[in-house]
Amino acid sequence: MKRKDFLIKGLVSLGGVVALTGFANTHKKSTIGQDINSEDCNVSPRETKGPFPNKTPADYVRENIIGDRKGVPLLISLTVLDKNSGCEPLKNALVDIWHCDNQGNYSEYGGIRMQQTDLTQKHFLRGRQTTDANGTVSFISIFPGYYPGRAPHIHLEVLTSKAKSVLVTQVALPENICDTVYASENYQGTGYVRNTRDGIFSNSLDQNMADKVSGNIIDGFILEKAVVVTI
Repeated sequence: MKRKDFLIKGLVSLGGVVALTGFANTHKKSTIGQDINSEDCNVSPRETKGPFPNKTPADYVRENIIGDRKGVPLLISLTVLDKNSGCEPLKNALVDIWHCDNQGNYSEYGGIRMQQTDLTQKHFLRGRQTTDANGTVSFISIFPGYYPGRAPHIHLEVLTSKAKSVLVTQVALPENICDTVYASENYQGTGYVRNTRDGIFSNSLDQNMADKVSGNIIDGFILEKAVVVTI
């Protein structure tokens, strides 16, 4: 399926969420990661899975991870590169992602100090995909919110085709985009921890930051990020 058609097909069924159709028609195939040479090929920062990791990721093989959540549409496009092969794309790797909803809550958790809202029976905003020949996976989601003590972020884990974990990391989001999204309907304002003051990103922000985030509130956004692992 062509990436444009994949995006449109996935967003048609989102109900109240605005479709990215117009933006997708003009968006070209990602080239993120293609300009990384062997000398600049640095393994992505290893970060904690956090307090809300996926519990059964093999159950969430899907492109559309939105579930019943509301928010600004976001296409997450990740390219996995293998340092040991000169930063060539890594095909057939498993990529798991998870992030909070527009109010900073995670599915599968709740009733605890860090998250009072009980969402233990929900499974939104969690997914798994297998990288293609270009090392790429894409997930249809919404722009994540934030919770106290952390800057906005997306968790991801890369595993081999045999499900051996090779990297757990987090993706940081540009503050100008966050400010725009969080001032819109359904979000909770701009009172989040800034990237440079975040305990996870403070010493590795340049490598954690999304390579590119493009789009707008009306059409939605596309996030692109290259992730470097060692196999």
